Amino acid sequence: MTKTKYFFVTGILLGAFHFTLAQSVLKSMKRLPDTGQTASYTNTPGEDADYNINPPFYLNNGNGTITDTITGLMWQQADGGEMTFDKATTYANDLVLGGFSDWRMPTVLELHSILHLDKNNPALNTTFFTSPTAQYWWSSQKQVNDATKAWCANAGGGVGNHPISETVSAGGTKKFHVRAVRDVSSPTTIATRFLDNKNGTTTDQLTGLIWQQVPTDSMTWEQALITAEALSLGGSNLWRMPNIKELQSISEATIYNPSINKTYFSGISTTQCWSSTSLSNQSTKAWYLDTQFGITSQVVKTNKLRLLAVRSATTVTSVRDIANESNAMLLYPNPSIGSFTLKADEPLGDIRIINQLGQTILSTNTNEKIITLLLAEKGIFQLICRHNQTIITKSIVVL
Repeated sequence: MTKTKYFFVTGILLGAFHFTLAQSVLKSMKRLPDTGQTASYTNTPGEDADYNINPPFYLNNGNGTITDTITGLMWQQADGGEMTFDKATTYANDLVLGGFSDWRMPTVLELHSILHLDKNNPALNTTFFTSPTAQYWWSSQKQVNDATKAWCANAGGGVGNHPISETVSAGGTKKFHVRAVRDVSSPTTIATRFLDNKNGTTTDQLTGLIWQQVPTDSMTWEQALITAEALSLGGSNLWRMPNIKELQSISEATIYNPSINKTYFSGISTTQCWSSTSLSNQSTKAWYLDTQFGITSQVVKTNKLRLLAVRSATTVTSVRDIANESNAMLLYPNPSIGSFTLKADEPLGDIRIINQLGQTILSTNTNEKIITLLLAEKGIFQLICRHNQTIITKSIVVL
């Protein structure tokens, strides 16, 4: 059966969280950003580059801070340098930067959210984040069963649990740095994270993603791509292989063996699951999640791992499916002094403008092909237009 999909940036909220018996979770991130991987590594449909959901979009605030408009988090532009885990915690809590004093250490999920998987060493967008000498960045979380280890992101693009004694300042040989983060909006609490849909699928209410509960048997990466795209489950055939950020998002740093909640993923065990994300500098390898603790790493694509398929709550389309569609849209003047015009060859549809704090300051829907909009605020903004079944984003400067 041919899949009919629509390219759409979802508006369902995501956040960093802590697992409790009551399943209450703390939400600090608005959405889960895409990995940034746009390069293609196979002709088989379903790889990471074929889906572009919530593409990363950063704003440089000009004061040493960067706002991630997808997650809504604000980051330290240049990391704080190499230091011990304990000092990193104190450093982040005491930091005053950009006129803000409510900085903190990020969770491992938040750290993973800014990694750019089309880049390597560092796997960061260095247009916005100062290129560091770091090999790792500390998270706020220690390994649940071993307080001598902490969760970190690495410059190669993965996350893992490492002895806190490995950093240079603790007598080790590796460079563990700290990059502080702050909440632009106050985090909220979701009482129940997962929902069992009673049809072989589980909904994650933080991300809005719907997951296959029981992973497949082991298969190669290419076979897993094909299997995911062909899957029909829970009344839907819009399944795909998750990218590595999506896959890592259901791994919990507070549980292990496995690191995925077995109550809602009844078929999960301590295993390794494929992601659709290739290793950018070694195209024969792909990223996977090891569910013993939740480490992300890479392995050659001919190895046989399991597949845990995913789909979005709203339908999305493959980039391949819209590659030949017209998405022409003109924006003028830009920069402007408060008003600008949008013009397209099809009705413009949903239009949204986001400020540097990640807040929507204008939202409208129109069937017109040309429209003039007014902005009272000055600064740099992101315009998001759902036009001709595609999402178009543009930066706007108001003087």
